[in-house]
Amino acid sequence: MTSDILIIGGGPVGATLALALKNYGLRVTVLEARHPGAGARDARTLALSEGSRLILSRLGVWSQLAPRATSINTIHISQRGRLGQTVLRAAEEGQEALGYVLPYADLSAALDDALVAAEDTRIEFGVRATALETSADKVTVTVEQHGATKQFSTRLAVIADGGRSMDALPGMKRETREYGHTALVGHVECALPHGNIAYERFTPQGPVALLPEGATGFALVWTAKPEEAERLMQLPEPQFLAELHGYFGDRVGEFHAITGRATFPLRLVTLRPVTAPRVVAIGNAAQTLHPVAGQGFNLGLRDAWQLALIARETAAELIGGADMLRCYQGKRRMDTGGGIFFTDFLVRVFSNDLPGWGMVRGAGLALLDMCAPARHFVSRKMSFGAKG
Repeated sequence: MTSDILIIGGGPVGATLALALKNYGLRVTVLEARHPGAGARDARTLALSEGSRLILSRLGVWSQLAPRATSINTIHISQRGRLGQTVLRAAEEGQEALGYVLPYADLSAALDDALVAAEDTRIEFGVRATALETSADKVTVTVEQHGATKQFSTRLAVIADGGRSMDALPGMKRETREYGHTALVGHVECALPHGNIAYERFTPQGPVALLPEGATGFALVWTAKPEEAERLMQLPEPQFLAELHGYFGDRVGEFHAITGRATFPLRLVTLRPVTAPRVVAIGNAAQTLHPVAGQGFNLGLRDAWQLALIARETAAELIGGADMLRCYQGKRRMDTGGGIFFTDFLVRVFSNDLPGWGMVRGAGLALLDMCAPARHFVSRKMSFGAKG
């Protein structure tokens, strides 16, 4: 037996699981397709919830990341061209922040360093898993590495690579719902300080989010129909910034620059069930969500943390057994189902221009803003998941 737990995917979710298992007497192997340091070239930006910050703190990496993170102290939610808004504040929740914005490259580098330093964790880079074969007491994973084929055996195989390495196993069905949206992302610089305020503005074509990043800038996530997103991609910078200003007005002053424009399609992808005999999928391999409200990545970190808690309390010879996987499914059902429902609900209710719905949405946002218990409920769920 090569390991007790073999993790396919050494990105943030897989690395979180491996580090959460450190020093618990379990043999852990991580297989990562990229080469060492490749994550440092990733230009993506992540929105971390307060719950995710606590997980990273418990792993011992947050102190290294904190200087590069921008806190979100306030979230301003509104809809374009309609009355009604809601403002969520960290101070009302007794938290230092509602969330944080962090470069993916920084998180990847910190987790890589911690993985390499973990004496009881074996990490293999440049490895692509191609097949899994399960038996009563183990899983055999076939991989390609540097042009050669190798095999690993393990009590439990964890798929944490976003589902890129292989198709779903027998008994696991991947379901996809196309939203007909494309996300345009980038970094914008503004005339006024962001004040650690994040903006979520709903439009008939989809939400547009500005997340505070750095001293005066924002990470932009602009959702639009595919043809509209392509038009925005091709616009000269002055015209692009003028159209963005038309969506947000003067809340942050003029937009001065946009860098790193890129697009990707949006869809809801779920794997049902997320377990098979001696196999479990976590993170984006189990569910890929719309980026509205920034739930998907944080849901994946909670998958990893919960699986680690269960594994730490399970005898090594019982790792990967039916009881352990049944326990994991039960403990994650509410959080996963709630996250999927919440994001899907926001997209469907707020991303349309049906007659009368604008007034209903505006009234809902206004009522939420006036009801402190309701604001508290929403803030807790966004920060810590469905279980609060």
